[in-house]
Amino acid sequence: MNYKLSSLVAAAVAGSFMLGFGANAMADSTDDIVNALIAKGVLTEEEGALLQKGRAGEKEAAEKKKASSVSAKYKDGIVLESGDGKNSLQVNGRVHFDSRTYDYSNDNDTSGAASATGADTFDVRRARLGAKVKFGDYYSGEVVLNGVGSAPTLDVGYVNVAWWKPVQFRAGLFKMPFSLEQLTSSNNIDFIERSFVDAYIPAKEIGAMVHGEPTKGITYALAFSNGSNAAETDNRVDNKDVIGRVTANFAEIMDNKDMVLHAGLAFAKGDIPKGAGFGGNRGTEARGASFFTAPVVSDSVGTSDKSIDRQRLGLEAVAAYGPVKLQAQYMNANYDFDTTTRGYDSDIKTWYAEALWTITGESHASRYKGGAFGGLKPTNDFNPENFSGGAWEIGARYSKFDGSDFNTLGMIAGAGTDAQITTKSANFTEAKAFTAGIKFVANAHVRFMLDYVKTDFNSAIGTTTGITVNGDKEDSEKAILFRTQFAF
Repeated sequence: MNYKLSSLVAAAVAGSFMLGFGANAMADSTDDIVNALIAKGVLTEEEGALLQKGRAGEKEAAEKKKASSVSAKYKDGIVLESGDGKNSLQVNGRVHFDSRTYDYSNDNDTSGAASATGADTFDVRRARLGAKVKFGDYYSGEVVLNGVGSAPTLDVGYVNVAWWKPVQFRAGLFKMPFSLEQLTSSNNIDFIERSFVDAYIPAKEIGAMVHGEPTKGITYALAFSNGSNAAETDNRVDNKDVIGRVTANFAEIMDNKDMVLHAGLAFAKGDIPKGAGFGGNRGTEARGASFFTAPVVSDSVGTSDKSIDRQRLGLEAVAAYGPVKLQAQYMNANYDFDTTTRGYDSDIKTWYAEALWTITGESHASRYKGGAFGGLKPTNDFNPENFSGGAWEIGARYSKFDGSDFNTLGMIAGAGTDAQITTKSANFTEAKAFTAGIKFVANAHVRFMLDYVKTDFNSAIGTTTGITVNGDKEDSEKAILFRTQFAF
């Protein structure tokens, strides 16, 4: 600092004291003080301009240094953030460790064949590690690796462009805009396993999407996808799936922050190749027995059309006030195709209704954002020293699977000849499940869940008298599930 500038600074400081600046005035910015000194005649305008110019250079250098600096903090994960807040990297992960116990007998099987059906087990249900990134004001993305299995696989990988907040673009492997239950993270779902609805919806697929929240309380999304989480390899179904969802939270529209009044509508239209089945065989919500064997339509003979038209419709509703939440969803999957014998137009219908009560009083409205629910966070974290804090919640769910359209002529054994249906529908085409659960959320990252799940199988196909588990015929399943979860 040269002599002239030093003199000016000294004059500024001396002038501020002579003018009687108190503590509050001294807290003002340097620019405000200089302007006041000029107004009082302590400094000339030229001296003030010189002092402000030096101050401006210092500000510019400080801003550049701040922007280039990196700080580390912990906020729902380990976060590295640039000084200006425009760029960040957040590391996150989850581990879900489960115990599953079934009521099946284990002493009647004389076949000697090993089977996982009905086996009581410990299981690492999920083990994932990922990162969320933010670039500048408009770009973000996420990459997640799934560690369950013989080798790590890509679970999520996308980039999001938000040049305009109401109209954003996303491309990569991500959750398609369909189903409130699926769009709620597995870290935050209401029960240990999702319902029958989840088996027939578009979940994580490769594609592109436009989405946003054009006005308060309203969300929309429209996506185009391969119809799977892999690259397209079948030119018979090159047409992309079209998937869309729109939601409204009428409580938010009415500025009621204590409630959620959510309604949603979703659709998906595309095709699947013959030979791929109809979403596979259906097992229980407790990951136990498979009660419905889906037919397989061969593409080796018959008509020139080698694809099955698939249309899906989803409805969702939530009413929540304070610690109480009522939620329901309905999904209809329609399959339309022809064989040399006849045409088929078959539906699989699934739905559930549930009720939850947070005993410790935490509000569901506080965890709702953008058409989906986030995590339940206790008002006070659990303190093991005096056993205080944490959040407790109880809930019940009733769900239904209805594939009775597949119990029809041509799709079942002995019901006429259809050369293209090589695997017939078998076992049961309907099931209903009741789940009762309790969860304890120690803090935002740790929770424990206990569920009891009872499933009854109905609408037997042909002469079916039950599914065979360990040598016994069964027409129901009871299971107890327990989960220990850590997520950050």
